[in-house]
Amino acid sequence: MGHSNERLMRFVRGCGVEAGRREEASLGIVDSQSVKTTEVGGERGFDAGKKVKGRKRHVLVDILGLLIVVIVTAASVQDRDGLPAVLREAKTTSSRLVNVLVDGAYNGNVVAQASRDTGINVTMVKRPDIKGFAVVPKRWIVERSFGWLNRDRRLSKDYERAFASGETWIRLSFIHYMVRCLAV
Repeated sequence: MGHSNERLMRFVRGCGVEAGRREEASLGIVDSQSVKTTEVGGERGFDAGKKVKGRKRHVLVDILGLLIVVIVTAASVQDRDGLPAVLREAKTTSSRLVNVLVDGAYNGNVVAQASRDTGINVTMVKRPDIKGFAVVPKRWIVERSFGWLNRDRRLSKDYERAFASGETWIRLSFIHYMVRCLAV
């Protein structure tokens, strides 16, 4: 993370501390979002599950839906394969983080090894066995965070050549959202 972005994120989180929250989360929620890219160039892939040619945003948010970690990869990277990088970054960003919630796409040896390596417990929260839509406890929080990102016109697609630029725009969008929430 860039130094100025990191300082700004910490400052805004510090404002939340004054509102009764701890600066570092102990529980996080992880998911990914595949987005199309433009003809600008840069690395991209094909997410066969979502039928999207572009990039994938792997995010870890706290219980309020505020960003802790974002990693951008080619869309062809499976969710479970993106998780180790997210957990490693989370370990340096939030020392209190001990548990993350994930969906059924995060399974297998890669996930178990990443959990052992980082000391962060990965808990799979499965959907209930019912037809139609059902809210999954706590998992809806990360989906709401993706909804916030989708409101940012700059993030409707990935316009960047480099993954790092895409990550920076996502951080800036979350900083903007966090500042607006604190101002209310």
